Amino acid sequence: MNTEITKTTRRQFLGATAITPIVMTAGLSVTPSGAEAADYRQNPFSLVYEGALTTNAPGKVNIHPVRYRLNGLDISANVYTPANYDASKTYPAIVVAHPNGGVKEQVAGLYAQRLAEEGYITITADAAYQGSSGGQPRNVDKPAFRIEDIHGMADFITRFAGVDAKRLGLFGICGGGGYSLAAGATDKRFKSIATLSMFNSGRVRRNGYMDSQKETIPQRLRQATDARAQEAAGAEVLYAGDANLTDAQIAALPFDLYRQGYHYYWKTHTHPGSTFKYTLSSLLDLMRWDATDQIELIDTPLLMIAGTKADSLYMTEDAFPKATATTDKELFKIDGATHIETYWVPEYVAAAMTKLTPFFARTL
Repeated sequence: MNTEITKTTRRQFLGATAITPIVMTAGLSVTPSGAEAADYRQNPFSLVYEGALTTNAPGKVNIHPVRYRLNGLDISANVYTPANYDASKTYPAIVVAHPNGGVKEQVAGLYAQRLAEEGYITITADAAYQGSSGGQPRNVDKPAFRIEDIHGMADFITRFAGVDAKRLGLFGICGGGGYSLAAGATDKRFKSIATLSMFNSGRVRRNGYMDSQKETIPQRLRQATDARAQEAAGAEVLYAGDANLTDAQIAALPFDLYRQGYHYYWKTHTHPGSTFKYTLSSLLDLMRWDATDQIELIDTPLLMIAGTKADSLYMTEDAFPKATATTDKELFKIDGATHIETYWVPEYVAAAMTKLTPFFARTL
């Protein structure tokens, strides 16, 4: 099996779901260059988004790093409490699920903080096997685990002091949006569900981005099967989805999501816990799953937000009409925004908040 990735393969890999695996050893990391916006080392909570908290000031939104156990693993999370939080009072709460490859200190933290500014107690946690949460091997990315992460956040936050468990919302971003559709379909603690730039992880891993690699499905499944067998035998864990690209190679990638994603995750909003890579064996689970499976079980209010210029928009537009059991639903498109731009561009974040704020106020 080829363990060296060429420049051409790198471009193919990020462009869709390439069939050449990457062998990575434990502890290998890619150090991005030219970090421009936020340095996690300069923030006491290692937050990397614009306007991030740097201290817990009285009377302001505060952040509370917490850890809890979920299925035998330690989960690392941040809870945000609203200004003048009083544990003797009651507040609605929102669970925020982070993007694929992301961590709680990036865009999920940004929206968790912004929602806390609107009076909600919010929680965002690193997925099991990812970020600062426990689990071996690292960077397993299986739908069942990501969905369980969302249930686990609900378990924790509904017991947090001051939370009204009867007013619990769910907000998922990118891959976290797809997993939120699945979690919210059956977990009726969530009274409403919102997604931003929803990414259907199963469809993309199965078909390639924009359905560009359907012809290689059997070959990629065989590679994933071989990778699982190799893991079971105690040999080296194979990883997919990570490559150290030059600026020229990034510019040559065929999709905005990946071009801008590289700049966001590896340059402007880099964090050591964040990586594109995932175990190749995870594809056995990802490729047989779809974010729209049983979406007709969603009978709560649903808001789906995506940018008009996002090349991932097709996934939101595909999922939205399939949520047939709820009549209280809206698809809102942010004019001019791409997928990654909804993570950080102030005017697009503000546009998303202008829909999220009244949606959760009405439904919670």
